[in-house]
Amino acid sequence: MKITAISLCLASLAFGQAGGVTPPWGIQPMLRALSQETQRLNPILRDLQPKEWVAKGAPDSYVSMHASVLAEIKHLGDKIAELEKEPERMTPALEAYFRLQALESSLTALGEGVRKYQNPALADLILGVLSESENNRSRLRGYLVELVSTKEHELRIMDSEAQRCRGTILRQPPARTPAPKSAAPRPARAPTP
Repeated sequence: MKITAISLCLASLAFGQAGGVTPPWGIQPMLRALSQETQRLNPILRDLQPKEWVAKGAPDSYVSMHASVLAEIKHLGDKIAELEKEPERMTPALEAYFRLQALESSLTALGEGVRKYQNPALADLILGVLSESENNRSRLRGYLVELVSTKEHELRIMDSEAQRCRGTILRQPPARTPAPKSAAPRPARAPTP
């Protein structure tokens, strides 16, 4: 009887986890587009000459910011690829989102340096590519909220069902175990002469 109660509890947990998150085929095209949009920045950013800006009076921080932005684009691409393979995992979704936020902030600051020390049209191009990806960045933010909300709901259901199952199991009468068989009496030994 106890095993049946446990089986019923586990089955109710499995069926209670219906997802409310966008299915993979609904989110993967957006992720691919976001990755392609981000990768379009690479050739533009490689044309930047932040070391020459320093000679024009720019802070040294632009050199490290430039290298950081290039590295961030690569890391973001890796995280988006990981999320594309497993779109219902929260860790790569959060990492992709945070990297995207950092990249957006760094590109805006770097764009100011490009405008001031290299070429205003190039700065407009960088910020234009960034703004073209706004729709997909917004969709990623929305997906992340949806994913977190769905996972929280699933955890509440699992916790509630676990508590219900625990109560059901505790109310079950203990299983009766047969009394141990006593050992059969041994025949008496004949006295030895």
